[in-house]
Amino acid sequence: MLGFSFDVVTAVIAYGVSVVGAVLGLLCTSRARATRGAGRARWLALAAMSIGGTGIWVMHFIAMLGSEVHGTPLRYDVPITILSMVLSIGVVAIGLFIVGFTTRSGWLFVGGAFTGAGVAIMHYVGMAAINLFGEIHYDPLLVAASVVIAVVAATAALWAAVNIRAFGAVILASFIMGIAVNGMHHVGMAAAEVMPHAASAGLGGMNGQDLLLPLVVGISFVTVMTLAIVALSPNAQEIAEERALQARIARVTNFH
Repeated sequence: MLGFSFDVVTAVIAYGVSVVGAVLGLLCTSRARATRGAGRARWLALAAMSIGGTGIWVMHFIAMLGSEVHGTPLRYDVPITILSMVLSIGVVAIGLFIVGFTTRSGWLFVGGAFTGAGVAIMHYVGMAAINLFGEIHYDPLLVAASVVIAVVAATAALWAAVNIRAFGAVILASFIMGIAVNGMHHVGMAAAEVMPHAASAGLGGMNGQDLLLPLVVGISFVTVMTLAIVALSPNAQEIAEERALQARIARVTNFH
């Protein structure tokens, strides 16, 4: 049985990307808390793309680019890879909407369990997208451990999304979230072993490097757009001050 090896440099880059996604996501949820209705939904959707897309799925894919199995190339089934991305963004969105539109603390654990299980499923769907000369088998205990880590990480992320406001705390929470998400990924990878078999005519799917360019272009575009939207939008304090000013104007108008 063979294991997946990983490149340290790629792992560090993947961690950095997960932190960036977490920062953007938490900034978006901060804006969401200060708005209502459709505005809140839009901010939460943007947060889901940042956390679920950049912070989790892109981290997973970049880390996979640094993974190797001795004696066989790795190819990626594109439809299944895209499915894993949709799953990642979707389950994070559901978790954020659960905690974003309710004040009951019990829903935090419901959202965390659902999102964490979904993130774990995303990881193993992403693994199912790999084509190689062999069969992948999993250690059940390590798989269970990766699911537990994913649920804990997701619950912590949702708690941070609901409670953290100060920018310094957002940065600290993002580094911690990055550690948790990457830890889940590497435990999941440690659970995988490959039973090699003889090379056949060829492997279907795309080389990971061929997927890298559109991935980088997509990440760059989404990240820049999200940063621009956050930078140009009023923060919670500015929104509160605007509401207070409007209330004072209304009182003066009504008085006269």
